[in-house]
Amino acid sequence: MLRRPNGACYPAHSFPMHTTQPTPSKEEIALLEPFERLNLNRIVLVSTAEQASRAVAELASAKVLGFDTESKPTFFKDQVSEGPHIVQLSTADRAWVFQLHDPQCSALVAELLASSSLTKAGFGLGDDRKRIIAKLGVEPGGVLELNAIFRERGYRKDMGVKGAVAVLFNKRFLKSKKAATSNWANPQLTEAQLVYAANDAYAAFRVFEALKLG
Repeated sequence: MLRRPNGACYPAHSFPMHTTQPTPSKEEIALLEPFERLNLNRIVLVSTAEQASRAVAELASAKVLGFDTESKPTFFKDQVSEGPHIVQLSTADRAWVFQLHDPQCSALVAELLASSSLTKAGFGLGDDRKRIIAKLGVEPGGVLELNAIFRERGYRKDMGVKGAVAVLFNKRFLKSKKAATSNWANPQLTEAQLVYAANDAYAAFRVFEALKLG
């Protein structure tokens, strides 16, 4: 909940459009209680065609998914990313982390991403879109940029998942810099990488729900 100048409280998603709304600072966010995360028992790692087929069948019944991708970091000025290496999708209670080493697995993920009947909500998806087109050969369909929704509601240009979680839930979204800059192309992902990737998508789903966009 946020406060009007007169002291009255109301949910962030009920703010009027096209006004400048306050966002918490990094220091203020650091004082908040942690946002609930998905643990490993609610995260499904998908790396084979068989696993991907089962996952896609489960996800096909959803109307909205939290969405993000991860790519191996680049370290030089003109170095071209070969990502995405990971695609993560989430519902309200589970997330799927797809590795894209297996061509058949990649093809099934590409088909799912191309579907315009399934809304995929996330933050800062411009680079993700370009990399998906370059690597998987499909234009992602049904993509919803949550930063754009916040801009329409009067918030700063790029709210990001941390700011969104703070505004909507009064919680601190935990992101590991070490995991963020790790090698996402590794065949064997660490537990920290799985938790990081899954929860980026999970938080996006929760934000979508809180914004009452469905």
